[in-house]
Amino acid sequence: QVQLVESGGGLVQPGGSLRLSCAASGSIFSIDAWAWYRQAPGKERELVAFVSSGDYTTHYTNSVKGRFTISRDNARSTVYLQMNSLKPEDTAVYYCNRYPPNPEYWGKGTLVTVSS
Repeated sequence: QVQLVESGGGLVQPGGSLRLSCAASGSIFSIDAWAWYRQAPGKERELVAFVSSGDYTTHYTNSVKGRFTISRDNARSTVYLQMNSLKPEDTAVYYCNRYPPNPEYWGKGTLVTVSS
């Protein structure tokens, strides 16, 4: 049974930074592409970024390009999201999952609030 535990969220001022972590257990982490998703209040969950297996190719949604960086550590079965220059519109619950997502994998997420 796969378990995903996201951490690192919190309250940050506009322009600030946060680093999210997602620890995966119960899966063969290294063979999958992994991604971060987010769900803002009143909106559907959206893909933020993913990193492939193998050559670690990355992809970002346009609104976070140049500000967010996704990375992975196969030895620790962990995927990270470094978020810089945060904006109020980045406020959301952030989740990790495979890419494409497995509906059985969703964890509780970690809340990021960007506000002054």
